[in-house]
Amino acid sequence: MRRFPASNEPAPPVAGPRNDWQTIVSLLPYLTAYKWRVAFALSCLIGAKVANLGVPVVMKHIVDNLAAVQHLTALGRAEHAPGIVLMSGLGLLVVAYAAVRLSTSLFTELREMLFSKVTESAVRQLALKVFRHLHSLSLRFHLERQTGGMSRDIERGTRGITQLISYSLYSILPTLVEVGLVLGFFTVKYEAYYAIVTLVALAAYIVFTVKVTEWRTHFRRTMNELDSRANSRAIDSLINYETVKYFGNEAWETQRYDENLRRYRAAAITSQQSLSALNFGQQAIIGTGLVFILWRATQGVMAGKLTLGDLVLINTFMLQLYIPLNFLGVVYRELKQSLTDMDRMFNLLTVAREVPDAPGAPALAVRGAEVRFSHVNFAYEPARQILHDVSFTIAAGTTTAVVGHSGSGKSTLSRLLFRFYDLEKETGGAITIDGQDIRAVTQDSLRASIGIVPQDTVLFNDSIYYNIAYGRPSASREEVIAAARAAHIHAFIESLPKGYDTPVGERGLKLSGGEKQRVAIARTLLKNPPILLFDEATSALDSRSERAIQHELDLIARERTTLVIAHRLSTIIHAQQIIVMDHGRIVERGTHAELLRAEGHYAQMWALQQQRANEAEQAAAEPVPVNAERGH
Repeated sequence: MRRFPASNEPAPPVAGPRNDWQTIVSLLPYLTAYKWRVAFALSCLIGAKVANLGVPVVMKHIVDNLAAVQHLTALGRAEHAPGIVLMSGLGLLVVAYAAVRLSTSLFTELREMLFSKVTESAVRQLALKVFRHLHSLSLRFHLERQTGGMSRDIERGTRGITQLISYSLYSILPTLVEVGLVLGFFTVKYEAYYAIVTLVALAAYIVFTVKVTEWRTHFRRTMNELDSRANSRAIDSLINYETVKYFGNEAWETQRYDENLRRYRAAAITSQQSLSALNFGQQAIIGTGLVFILWRATQGVMAGKLTLGDLVLINTFMLQLYIPLNFLGVVYRELKQSLTDMDRMFNLLTVAREVPDAPGAPALAVRGAEVRFSHVNFAYEPARQILHDVSFTIAAGTTTAVVGHSGSGKSTLSRLLFRFYDLEKETGGAITIDGQDIRAVTQDSLRASIGIVPQDTVLFNDSIYYNIAYGRPSASREEVIAAARAAHIHAFIESLPKGYDTPVGERGLKLSGGEKQRVAIARTLLKNPPILLFDEATSALDSRSERAIQHELDLIARERTTLVIAHRLSTIIHAQQIIVMDHGRIVERGTHAELLRAEGHYAQMWALQQQRANEAEQAAAEPVPVNAERGH
């Protein structure tokens, strides 16, 4: 049956791009959890910048003293006492220069050591929160999502957190602190002209960078979208590798992938061209400001108002400011990109849980495990209602089978029982277990009480042992092997070279359909729930294996409440109740014998399956023509 979104569920909010401050505010709670460590790191940051400010100051005094020594040497008095004093002072200045440089490095490394735990913890907590939230979303979201694109959004989002913190703490904030210190020093030590020119150049640089980067942001967003789309198509194609091969559509898949790559290339080229324009404009602003500053300082030296040390000091300060500013454009662009990537990840957290637990919902209390469907109506979409006033009861410890043609609504019953979708409160009816409405209990406790063997078994890309033990991860190895024996797969596993450590491949593709279904049966047996649900549980097995496993399932179901969704009627003839569905309605119910006597839908289905089984037996018994044996 085709799956459609449930019309009775609210559509998830489509979150558009938020502004950058909203994204930053969303991140702050993960950083403030380590407020003392953050405070110490910021103290180290200020200490590093103060020490860095001292480097050119010490260098100024070294240059001035060297100029004085050179002057004494020119006068032929370098051997006199003043010269010796000057030389001894130079030694101390050189040691001081080395000390302030070492202090800058020490404070910088301490800052990084202190903040690394904050960054990695924030990334871990956010990634874990997104992962947990995705698992809490409804089946509709996961039917509509694109795994490749979503995984890239999460990957880029977590990387964006690291980059945001790194650029903020290691580039932007230190640069702002240094700018403040330098402007203050210029104003106090020299004249306001240097501070004003520096401030104007910085303001022009920042405004230009922000404006142009904002203009370039949509190029980057387009690149992200095209990258996610190309990745989604590539992963989807590789996951469906067999289907591609079946239809010989390798060239078609390559063409589709290349279309996205061409669009991505065009967006990347445009982005790079705009980047070149931005870089040239930034360098022009920096160069102009530097010319005005150095011209004024040179005039001061020539007029005797400034020393050579002052010129070196001013030039060094400007270089210390403009070298990080030269990268500020790159930092800002990466910062904007990190915020964009984080926004996409945070938007995943805004997707509402369409099947939420009620506030203060208790856990399901299973006593006898009686399951009751009461006047259930359900539709995946308004134009197509699937279930119409479906009512039946599965008495505790009994087996009820549901049969019907494809599209009759059988599998929908299992999805509703698992609460993949919720019923409308007013018109949808109710599903209860031991009198408890499943909408009023927690989903975890509900699903812990139900074990399912689905028709389409999908396994994890891990070992056979892992996939069986997944039913109850805390189970011992002996219990896992016992479950495999009960599912009649132990002998097969033991015959493999790696035994239970044999990898099953992506979605279990290394195993046959029957082997996968036996693993699924073993997994459910290991879970040992009070309620069992078999959705065509033996559909992929041959007749001999089906009879063996069916006998095992019948034994297990005797002590449990069991719902069997069946296609082969021969597997459910011993069910205490058989429900026949047609177009979402119950048209017959009773035991196997009662339904045969009624000569209705069930009797027709039984007769048709018996006829097909007889024809298959006759075909198998007929001798093969000689020519057919030779391949003619």
